[in-house]
Amino acid sequence: MELEYKCGNCERGLCAKGCGKGQCQLNVHDYLADLPDNQEATDLVEVQFKNTRKGYYRNDNHLNINKGDIVAVEASPGHDIGIVTMTGRLVSLQMKKAFIKPGEELKRIYRIARPADMEKYNEAKAREHDTMIRSRQAAKDLGLEMKIGDVEYQGDGNKAIFYYIADGRVDFRELIKVLAELFHVRIEMKQIGVRQEAGRIGGFGPCGRELCCATWVRSFQSVGTAAARFQDVSLNPQKLAGQCAKLKCCMNYEVDQYIEAGRRLPSREISLFTIDGEYFFFKADILSNMVTYSTDKRIAANLVTISAQRALEVIEMNRRGEKPDTLEEGGRKAAPRPVDLAAQDDLHRFDKKKKKKKKHRNHNEGSQNTHTPANEEQS
Repeated sequence: MELEYKCGNCERGLCAKGCGKGQCQLNVHDYLADLPDNQEATDLVEVQFKNTRKGYYRNDNHLNINKGDIVAVEASPGHDIGIVTMTGRLVSLQMKKAFIKPGEELKRIYRIARPADMEKYNEAKAREHDTMIRSRQAAKDLGLEMKIGDVEYQGDGNKAIFYYIADGRVDFRELIKVLAELFHVRIEMKQIGVRQEAGRIGGFGPCGRELCCATWVRSFQSVGTAAARFQDVSLNPQKLAGQCAKLKCCMNYEVDQYIEAGRRLPSREISLFTIDGEYFFFKADILSNMVTYSTDKRIAANLVTISAQRALEVIEMNRRGEKPDTLEEGGRKAAPRPVDLAAQDDLHRFDKKKKKKKKHRNHNEGSQNTHTPANEEQS
């Protein structure tokens, strides 16, 4: 079914050409794909390979390429196989986001993939898992402090990219020689972080949804414990760490709102003075704009919860040398009277029922005794 919307004085349908498969965070909706001259505007093409690797190429041969086509592109050495993810005007914007300069020389697209290309491509991909296992063993035998997380073969099988994780610098020159002798391909080592590894592997977070790093997060920002303190989150490493053993990326999502809301609260260092005594800051509910004060600086004693506006009013009164009767708004409130549950009903109500039953029983016995002699005389 085609949806319609109005654009100016005309009606047009929503374009389905710009929609992708949505398999990972690199998918982008090309909202200009339905324009008549979109593909002719530029010869730049965006091509995606395994997982999160993308490249930008020139369509010098002016092939009729659309989003979703599998193409053979120039590589060093040989050629690689990838899938077209974007064509037209938006490719230039994507290159700008990838920090690729306009004058930089780009490789070109050879052709749309042939059956022979796909057969060689599938053979190379089938070797990736076995190559990863054997390369891990080779690194272990050499005593290298690194972990090989994934292996990606080039489309023609002449080159392999080894993605590894390491805490520090690793001298893998000897490892490259061993891998080249084992697999007889050109070796390329590429270091990735633990967040990128989690995004490549995928999984589900404690929220029940798929990991953000595996769905839409492209660039990873540093996450500090200050984000947890601003949101009053318990500094428990087991709760704050994600599957990558680093602080969760989602802690940065709402920290700006918490910082902005925290500016409307009174300072934690300022205590409030009333006729009753001094009240110290105990805790704050940032989103509800409520503050709780205690009469003891170290423990929770005689807690009073008021709004931040009321706390600021009391602080202003203290600056003028005035002390309110109480922290609550509207003055001192009468203490609630205790409710005596025993006084709600008579405790002897059960005895009265028993007496009634006994009296009723005696009445029945008396009536039986008066009628029995009469019956005997009649008999």
